[in-house]
Order: sequence, then C-alpha cells, then structure tokens
Amino acid sequence: MILIPDDIRQRLLANGAAERETDHVPVVKLFDPTGAATWLITEMMPDERDILFGLCDLGFGCPELGYVSLAELESVKGPLGLGIERDLHFAARFSLSVYAEAAQIAGRVTEAERVLAQAATALRTRNPELPPEKAGPTRR
Repeated sequence: MILIPDDIRQRLLANGAAERETDHVPVVKLFDPTGAATWLITEMMPDERDILFGLCDLGFGCPELGYVSLAELESVKGPLGLGIERDLHFAARFSLSVYAEAAQIAGRVTEAERVLAQAATALRTRNPELPPEKAGPTRR
C-alpha cells in the first residue's frame, strides 16, 4: 500500500507550507495492523519531503506531537511481515489539538466521540479565544 498517495501528499505539503501556529485537521491516519502504533498526520515539510508532523502514538501510553520519517514508516515490517497501513476510512472531525488532548486523556490516539468532545471542551475552557470546533472541510 502506498502510505501517502499524491492527493494526500499535496494536502500535507500545503499544510506544511502554512503558518506554523495553524491547528490543522489531520489529513491521514497511519497504523500498525499488528500493534498499537498510530499516527495522525497533518503536515509534510515542504523542504524535507520525508518528514511528517502529527500526533504520534507508538503504543506505550504516551502519545505526543512530533515528527516522523516517512521512509522509516515505509520500512517497518511487523511480526507477520505486514507494514504500516493507511486507514482508508479515516475522516477527521476535529483539529489536531483536540486529538492530542483526547490522546492525553485516553493514553492513546482515540476516535471515541465522548473523549473527543471532552477534549474539545477542555481546550475551549483553557483557550476561549481559540475554540476548537468540529472540523469543517479540509484544505485542498
């Protein structure tokens, strides 16, 4: 499977070229089909097309925002010889900050609506001038 097809690559590059402080909606979800590792990726660095940014969860209970090498993800082979895969059905409903807050609450990347709503409320309470609302259409 191609992890980052051209249409997704273009969206990631556009996000990577945007202002640093932008709270993007995740564009793609990658995961290890034989383990707990999950990545919600929002950006690809325009000058370093191997470097992705997003919410990284290696399955140890401490997800964090950070950078990951696309080449490294593509080279991973699990115990059954399976590589990292792209979730073909993932559609982000919130910005990355909400997913990161929810991951801190749950101890892992989650798509549970209740936890995401709790995270959005917590962020809205802490930062009322920047309310993390449900995501609208993604930038193309």
